[in-house]
Amino acid sequence: MPEMPEVQGLVDFLRGRVTGLEITRAAVTAIAALKTYDPPVDALKGARITGVERHGKFVDIATEGADASAHLVFHLAKAGWLRWYDALPSTVIKPGRTPIALRVALSDGSGFDLTEAGTKKSLAVYVVRDPADVPGIARLGPDPLDPAFTRDTLAGLLADRRTQIKGVLRDQATIAGVGNAYSDEILHAAKMSPYALASSLTAADVDRLFAAMTATLTDAVAEASGKPPAELKDAKRRGMQVHGRRGETCPVCGDTVRSVFFADNSLEYCPTCQTGGKILADRRLSRLLK
Repeated sequence: MPEMPEVQGLVDFLRGRVTGLEITRAAVTAIAALKTYDPPVDALKGARITGVERHGKFVDIATEGADASAHLVFHLAKAGWLRWYDALPSTVIKPGRTPIALRVALSDGSGFDLTEAGTKKSLAVYVVRDPADVPGIARLGPDPLDPAFTRDTLAGLLADRRTQIKGVLRDQATIAGVGNAYSDEILHAAKMSPYALASSLTAADVDRLFAAMTATLTDAVAEASGKPPAELKDAKRRGMQVHGRRGETCPVCGDTVRSVFFADNSLEYCPTCQTGGKILADRRLSRLLK
């Protein structure tokens, strides 16, 4: 799933390519992906793109049309991606027979597709007058790379939360933009168990977690910066220390990276670095090995 650093990379790329251009066509080919109807998608035709921003994991393309402004907002979900073309193909897209959910054509001949792999379709597209009209954006918590997000901000979000820290980091209503992969990376850098209760963290724990979050996300955003969409996924994989590296050697201590599997995803961690050497049980067994 694309998370904050990759989404920011997409935003930076698009901002440099599409600002000032007009949308000549916006064709939805997966009707289930379109979550709004007013304004209609046709309202984007002829509109000039005025900017591109990120809200958590959402991409927001702002436009200005003859009658009113509109925002094309999308969330790539677990298996979605953006495919960029300097020269947009002229092939006809057949709904239901392609991974393409949306095609956007621009006035200089370039454009992009939003695609989604697999059978579980979660990619979401919105056309709204205000980004806050998108429910997922309206619910977002603070952005951890916002200068206003301080160590005390984090402490306040964690206080009295009797929830595992892994879940807190992934909760978009608490902290915007962090998902499964970067929560694994942040907790590894902080030397913290994914099962630690947020409310149980000491002041020193919060210090360590804040430093790990800031450094991990800052480094990942810098790594994504300037890369075209086709290179962002590989850049993400290369930067991972534990996530997606089950069975490999921890680069910090040399222990073996382990996994805990859930219904539709998994988490990765290093026992030596994070759990005092304890092996966390597969959640399908619903217990912790002692």
